[in-house]
Amino acid sequence: MKKINFKKLIFYIIITIVIGVLPSVFVFSNMNIYNQLNKPPLSPPSIVFPIAWTILYILMAISMYRVSMTDNINKDDARLIYFIQLVVNALWTPIFFGFREYFLAFLWLIMLIVFVITMIVLFFRIDKISAYLQIPYLLWILFASYLNFGIFVLN
Repeated sequence: MKKINFKKLIFYIIITIVIGVLPSVFVFSNMNIYNQLNKPPLSPPSIVFPIAWTILYILMAISMYRVSMTDNINKDDARLIYFIQLVVNALWTPIFFGFREYFLAFLWLIMLIVFVITMIVLFFRIDKISAYLQIPYLLWILFASYLNFGIFVLN
C-alpha cells in the first residue's frame, strides 16, 4: 500500500457520507415513522441507525480509498459499482420513509444486496482488505432487509 493520501481519503469519507445522508434531509419529517411502526423482533431503537450508518460509511469509504490507490486496471469498474450501490442505498430512504412503500423498499434492498456482493467480489480481486471492510455493510443490509420485510408484513 502506498503512503496515505489524506485528501483523497477525506474526499471518499465526505462524499460517501453526503450521498448516504442527503436523501434523509428530504424525508426528515417522516423519519419518526419508524417509531410508530409495528416492528419485528430484534428491531433496534432508532438511535442505533445513525451510529451504525456512520461507522459503515467510514468503513465503506476507507475501502473505496484503498481500491483507488491501487494500480489495478479494474479499479475504475470497482469505483463505478461503488457509486452505483451508494446511490441505490441512498434512494432506499425516500422509498421507505417518504413514500412508505415498504414492499418496494424491501425489493430495493434485494437489488442493493446484489450490487454490494458484486462490489465485494470486484474489491476482493483488487484489494482483499477492501473487500473485508465491506462485510459489515453487507451484514447490516441483510439485517435491514429482515427489518424491512418484517415491517412490510406487520404494517
